[in-house]
Amino acid sequence: MVPIPASRRTFLALTGALAGAAAATPLFAPSRAAAVTAAAGLDDPAKKEIAMKLVSSAENSSLDWKAQYKYIEDIGDGRGYTAGIIGFCSGTGDMLDLVELYTDRKPGNVLAKYLPALRSVDGSDSHAGLDPDYPKDWRKAAQDTAFQRAQNDERDRVYFNPAVKQGKADGLRALGQFAYYDALVMHGDGDDPTSFRNIRKRALRSAKPPAQGGNETTYLNAFLDARVWAMKQEEAHSDTSRVDTAQRVFLRKGNLDLNPPLDWKVYGDSYHLD
Repeated sequence: MVPIPASRRTFLALTGALAGAAAATPLFAPSRAAAVTAAAGLDDPAKKEIAMKLVSSAENSSLDWKAQYKYIEDIGDGRGYTAGIIGFCSGTGDMLDLVELYTDRKPGNVLAKYLPALRSVDGSDSHAGLDPDYPKDWRKAAQDTAFQRAQNDERDRVYFNPAVKQGKADGLRALGQFAYYDALVMHGDGDDPTSFRNIRKRALRSAKPPAQGGNETTYLNAFLDARVWAMKQEEAHSDTSRVDTAQRVFLRKGNLDLNPPLDWKVYGDSYHLD
């Protein structure tokens, strides 16, 4: 059994931990707050759609993120099954949380019978109690709009909303908020050195965010440097193109508001958004 790295997703008190990190950041001056408010944040519907497509290009090699509700496979990264629109994993707790939410909302669904197995395999790469029918049943559940809504809601609760909240607290515009979101998706927010909060702390040792009077571009470069360092600590994440040929491309162009058109590459594949 391959041990599960703690870096990707640790769920204990995620929202509280992020709120604490935000609280530790000095409030930015009204002029900075007004500037951030004036530009559309990542939670603007159009910007959020861009964010979903950017992550899908990295996670699923496709811009069609809504086609990923049914996605499920073991990619051999020690996290068991990876599935859905954000890569929920059977070995890291977020898939269990998702299926529990779905079952709370729709008892007796096709995945409910796997809850004991999901609790048992959490923290491992095991498929015990899941094979052979779990992938087939996941794809069946993905046709249910209630399951699709559950995936959306868990994505927002665990990853998207905390990232946007912390990004805004740091005075970052849409690109910086997206950099936080993508880091949370991959690394989670545990206590280990490669978690989101510690990537951010590493960046803060080199540069200040706008909320602390720093230059936004300088800070984002420091954050992306810290992110690349974290990715290289784990073989499964050692390809840093989702930073090098995507986020840094937007940053070099000064596109801090993440405005289309956008052109980027991930893992050698080229993408374009108008």
